[in-house]
Amino acid sequence: MEKIWGGNKLNRLLNKKSNANGIGESWEISGVENNVSVVANGQLRGQTLQDLLETYPSEILGHKNHQRFGINFPLLIKFIDAKKDLSIQLHPDDNLAKERHDSFGKTEMWYVMQADKDAKLMVGFNRPMTKNLYLKHLENKSLAEILNFDKVSAGDTYFIEAGRIHAIGAGVLLAEIQQTSDITYRVYDWDRVDDKGNKRELHNDIALDAFKFNLQNNFRISYDRKTNTSNNMVSCPFFTTNFIELSQAIDKKNTQDSFIIYICVDGHCQITCNNHSEVLSKGETVLLPAAISDYSLIGENAKLLEVYI
Repeated sequence: MEKIWGGNKLNRLLNKKSNANGIGESWEISGVENNVSVVANGQLRGQTLQDLLETYPSEILGHKNHQRFGINFPLLIKFIDAKKDLSIQLHPDDNLAKERHDSFGKTEMWYVMQADKDAKLMVGFNRPMTKNLYLKHLENKSLAEILNFDKVSAGDTYFIEAGRIHAIGAGVLLAEIQQTSDITYRVYDWDRVDDKGNKRELHNDIALDAFKFNLQNNFRISYDRKTNTSNNMVSCPFFTTNFIELSQAIDKKNTQDSFIIYICVDGHCQITCNNHSEVLSKGETVLLPAAISDYSLIGENAKLLEVYI
């Protein structure tokens, strides 16, 4: 995905082949209409994720997820490279998104894979906030004064509930796990213009109803980093994410009645199941159908994010 704020790290650091300039996002696993993932290899090569969900819904999603989501894949996995600051934004929750857009809401999390010196993420406010105080700063173009900016480095993790203001800062490369939604309410874009002199659209009128001003500042995630085991990072109604650092082979059982996604954020490993093996390298993502119950992860220097519902 080309973006006004995109750079070249997805190509340079994660081996995403593209001749385009300013690549901001790589959609790794997607059921979003017109941007649906395609199977890369094996017997089902060339089929889309939607094809598989229509043919094997429970085998892919798990029985409970099939009942909950039908044949809609509920998560969207991305890598994001911000060469420039993203806009200040937020996302609607399920209720508002359903009412306005017939869509899921967008709760998400970020795992920082690489950050330039002094690179920052913006999440939440730096003081108790009310609607009136927010509107005053928005009108005065002094929004940055009330926002919370954190310097970040590799491994830092943030959980962003729907309704929380946020932005990725220049110099950050991260993995994003989110509900399947492409709805963003942009409230401030640093007054920048495109190559034709046009500002991007802002959504301040409709964004106001999406704000949750009373959220606690519990968005920075601390987590254990014990090797060769699943260390919980985030557990919420929309996804669970664990961190795994491999130094040896480990056997795994899927007891979740859910698909499992592995995102390789450093190094490389093998995933083996039923005499089949896939190599997963930094910047690659794999979807294990819920029907797979036993498998192994084999690696000596891999860091993985493990995601399921």
